Amino acid sequence: MMKGKMLSHIVTISPIKKKCLIILMVVVVPCSILNFLSTPDLRDETALQNGIAELQAKLENLQAKYVNTQEELNLLSHQLLTFTENAHILPDLQYLINNGTSNITSIKLPSIFTFLPYLLNDLNSLKPAFLQSKGKTGVSMVLGIPTVKRQVQSYLLATLKNLLDSMSSEEMADTLIIVVVAETDLDYVSYVAKQIEVHFPEETEIGLVEVISPSPSYYPNFTQLKNTLGDDHQRVKWRSKQNLDFAFIMSYAQTKGTFYVQLEDDILAKKNFITTMKLYALEKIGLKENWFILDFCQLGFIGKLFKSVDLPWLVQFFLMFYNAKPVDWLLDNLITTKVCGIDKDNKHCKIAKAELWRHYEHSLFQHIGTHSSLKGKVQKLKDKKFGKIILHYPHENPEAIVESQIKPYKRYTLDRAYRGETFYWGLLPQSGDHLYFNFSRPIYIKKYLFRSGNVEHPSDKFYNTTIEIMSEFSNNMDRNNNNITEDGYIVINKFDSFGIAQGRVDRSFGKISGLRMTVHSDSDNWAIISEIHIVEDESR
Repeated sequence: MMKGKMLSHIVTISPIKKKCLIILMVVVVPCSILNFLSTPDLRDETALQNGIAELQAKLENLQAKYVNTQEELNLLSHQLLTFTENAHILPDLQYLINNGTSNITSIKLPSIFTFLPYLLNDLNSLKPAFLQSKGKTGVSMVLGIPTVKRQVQSYLLATLKNLLDSMSSEEMADTLIIVVVAETDLDYVSYVAKQIEVHFPEETEIGLVEVISPSPSYYPNFTQLKNTLGDDHQRVKWRSKQNLDFAFIMSYAQTKGTFYVQLEDDILAKKNFITTMKLYALEKIGLKENWFILDFCQLGFIGKLFKSVDLPWLVQFFLMFYNAKPVDWLLDNLITTKVCGIDKDNKHCKIAKAELWRHYEHSLFQHIGTHSSLKGKVQKLKDKKFGKIILHYPHENPEAIVESQIKPYKRYTLDRAYRGETFYWGLLPQSGDHLYFNFSRPIYIKKYLFRSGNVEHPSDKFYNTTIEIMSEFSNNMDRNNNNITEDGYIVINKFDSFGIAQGRVDRSFGKISGLRMTVHSDSDNWAIISEIHIVEDESR
């Protein structure tokens, strides 16, 4: 929760004659507001407005939690009352119930079991089957990322790395990323969670990234789904499951923070996207604009921001019609149902929907995946408002003759990549393949960086590949040393799990006449080098 000072307490007594439970709500005022009040500087007016808007959003969340608690108390009271009709209990408890449940309605409202009755077959159907969490709550922004097993290529780790690299430390402290592995194979779920933990140990440890998965009994018998919209059964199953996955992650996330953003596992984000989204949302709240969706991407369900208090609307709607339509269609239908009357024309409807569904002027997210999680589906749509995607990073490197034993694809050659004209793209590296960088004259190397893969092809990296140098002292070194190859190269580094090799070369190695990459195992993927940066040490 944001650091602040306590302003007031709201104490509410439960309906069971105010004897059962006391709910304490603490309203915390951001320090920015208190500081402004003590220092009336008009230049801070925007900060004050944002602080008030943030406080208003947090109060809405507290009210939603209060209503939810009251609902649970009413249900508990009703269950106790039902129990007393058939069993003898202590007189004091009988008195409490008889005097505290007189206002309980006999009307039975619809619940999740109304739309998914099969959930009653297993008491654990609504509990996560897997949960890797530190329990982080009270943040401003919750990012929901559902992921499934993809047959061709997984983008999840690359997406997480990009999201984290695009955040400041302050943004990380105020954000929670929830990855929902929407698979019933717990071995696979555990594997994905372990991969996230290994690649992002600090983020996992502090609770910034958590992983959950639904129970197998959360899903229906997909063979019994009705085929709708003229789609084949495989597509109906895919989109129906996606609706249920979205409902699951939103249900889990709604109490974690003020705002919720729906993302996908194959996207690219712009720098400081968290701050941009938060300020835009607070601006709309400060202006008292009535919005339901803030849209930061033009494609599908990517980059859609909601107030967490509004998530129950989405969850209920998705569960009611999960077998009927794709999730992005249902979202549009929900907005249409809210504001479009049968007595109004399409023009009026369009204007009314635009007030609830606000579009940010630029796109903060881009879809990078090519192969959909639906077998055989290729998704090449791009958001034109995102801007140009950087596929390679050009640098001026020392003059050298370069050579690759890996056949290049079309004009994506190593020589052009070294000159910064494009990226290098090689076909299926095999064990023993080399890439050579022979300098026109021996040089001291200050530092180097080789980045493999790019945002469109994150799996086209160099795996099990070392970085080696030919030093002026190589011939004098012990060939029994594990870091010396048979032909005299000194192994100084290797590519990490993100496909990056970088470091410094100590001057004690002397001048370097050549540098090479050596592949030590066959690869199932092509390989891209999107950045080559070799910096000569010209100091004396």
